[in-house]
Amino acid sequence: MIKAVVLAAGKGTRLQTEGSDLPKVMRTALGEPLLHYVLDAISFIPPKDTILVVGYQKEMVISHFTGYVFAEQTEQLGTGHAVMAAKDALGTEEFPVLICYGDMPLLRRETYEDLMATHLRDQNACTILTGTTHLPLAFGRIVRDEAGRFLEVVEDRDCTSEQKAITELNVGVYVFQSGALLPALDQLGCHNSQGEYYLTDVPAILREAGARVGICKRELGDELIGVNTVVELQQVEQSLARRAV
Repeated sequence: MIKAVVLAAGKGTRLQTEGSDLPKVMRTALGEPLLHYVLDAISFIPPKDTILVVGYQKEMVISHFTGYVFAEQTEQLGTGHAVMAAKDALGTEEFPVLICYGDMPLLRRETYEDLMATHLRDQNACTILTGTTHLPLAFGRIVRDEAGRFLEVVEDRDCTSEQKAITELNVGVYVFQSGALLPALDQLGCHNSQGEYYLTDVPAILREAGARVGICKRELGDELIGVNTVVELQQVEQSLARRAV
């Protein structure tokens, strides 16, 4: 069994400049909600095993995407907090769990499948999707040791000039073994400038505990575009239109 947790609770404040009050994942590109494209890409995982973490205007998401499992994030306290909201829905069995974002509609099915295959092949506790791109994106950088093993994720705003030069970016998409993920979530703190619980801290927690953390690295190009602004929504729609030709 494989499960998925899709983070879909955001309001998308910067997308509401046009008078729309839709949840971010319900904004449309080529006539379909952004979340539609994500769920289509991960459709190798059945809806009954796919947990949508909802929040802002949750009823709209729930009514549109029937057949899925839903968990509510009542406060927006970071990505780690969003996954915490899904703990009860995940249950206590041991299985791989894919964590991804409902506002990244350009990630392809083969990218998710490659990540999952890498996780299962290498028998990792956590496998991180990383990527390179020609786009100037302010993503976290992947720091490796001299042997090429994962050390940590450093957020763009915290990077030194040397780390800024790293081209391997953290996508924010992972596969965890549930038995490793759930205890690590309990160790997350919110002692940062945002006062939030960051999912990006979990791989380092696992590595420090001696668990196996691996990487699936791909050239991702425009797959890395997430939707936070009207401009990014337009870029996504243009990319989807090119793919449809």
